[in-house]
Amino acid sequence: MQAAYVPATTDSIAQALEAKDHAESISILYGVLANPSSSSEALRIKEQAISNLTDLLIQEKKAEDLRSLLTQLRPFFSLIPKAKTAKIVRGIIDAVAKIPGTSDLQISLCKEMVEWTRAEKRTFLRQRVEARLAALLMENKEYSEALTLLSGLIKEVRRLDDKLLLVDIDLLESKLHFSLRNLPKAKAALTAARTAANAIYVPPAQQGTIDLQSGILHAEEKDYKTAYSYFFEAFEAFNSLEDPRAVFSLKYMLLCKIMVSQADDVAGIISSKAGLQYLGPDLDAMKAVADAHSKRSLKLFETALRDYKAQLEEDPIVHRHLSSLYDTLLEQNLCRLIEPYSKAEIAHIAELIELPLDHVEKKLSQMILDKKFAGTLDQGAGCLIIFDDPKTDAIFPGTLDTIANIGKVVDSLYVRSARIMA
Repeated sequence: MQAAYVPATTDSIAQALEAKDHAESISILYGVLANPSSSSEALRIKEQAISNLTDLLIQEKKAEDLRSLLTQLRPFFSLIPKAKTAKIVRGIIDAVAKIPGTSDLQISLCKEMVEWTRAEKRTFLRQRVEARLAALLMENKEYSEALTLLSGLIKEVRRLDDKLLLVDIDLLESKLHFSLRNLPKAKAALTAARTAANAIYVPPAQQGTIDLQSGILHAEEKDYKTAYSYFFEAFEAFNSLEDPRAVFSLKYMLLCKIMVSQADDVAGIISSKAGLQYLGPDLDAMKAVADAHSKRSLKLFETALRDYKAQLEEDPIVHRHLSSLYDTLLEQNLCRLIEPYSKAEIAHIAELIELPLDHVEKKLSQMILDKKFAGTLDQGAGCLIIFDDPKTDAIFPGTLDTIANIGKVVDSLYVRSARIMA
């Protein structure tokens, strides 16, 4: 490979581990892999060498070397069982993922491995690599290509009835449709994932992922109480596994509390035994939003959005719900300010609410169009004119109801007369 071969023995592995620097260790391990011996002991030592070499290349951030290693190991894969080959291939692909800024490399590596597995007729491994490729394409926002790949893969896996892989693929399809804002299909794919999961043992991490996706979809439908319970289940699963996704589940739990106007509960959840483990910018951001919501302060809300931009605006799920919350809060504040007046200067309203004039003017015009209150903007005078709420006359709706009921009676009589005449 990259060095003259060295004996495939435990001593060689020990020598590599004791080497003075990583470069020497890597050279020795490549030498072990270059050894032509194919005895059972040599193959076992080579597997260990691959594991150690992968760890070292991750530390050195040599993603291209990991890619070339996977290519160079192809002759070795023909000597070991297919299950071990699948484990090594997936392990090296996972190793590349641990190196930052390698998304394009991961995609091209997965495409290479799909071609190789097709040529070698390794269906089990190909399906898993294709599922990984679809996930990478989705992260890269190449949605159409990911959807095309998944649609063919789902049909194939359903025929084979590989339920564990089917759960992964259905979950991935749900996330993909959610990214494309197709909620009905996202819910259908999640239901399919739950159905497949009910028939087998699902690892806790995967069950947590299902619950997390369920929470996200319920939150999207404004069912925040149900979403909270799903996020809580996901948090419990990830917390027990010390999975980094636990903090996101906790963050979304706090978001649900804020959205149902229970912002006062946020501080209690953060200060609980489980919450204290995850103190950091994500929880600080949600606490700042909760404080702003409790005080109904747009200024504090905007300060929180500015100070915690990465945690709030760059998280698409949180950002979508906070945008809705901000609009609601702004409307409530504006309605409270203009309530005593029949005519008010827009500049004065902007000054009281501490927001730019054009922002306030735009929001007021939107509220008038949405019939949140009756009024008009006199832009020449820079004023807002508020009308008295028109009293609704009950005669007109009553008349319409009467006419509708008479229509039903006439239709019923027509049907009866038709039967008598027949």
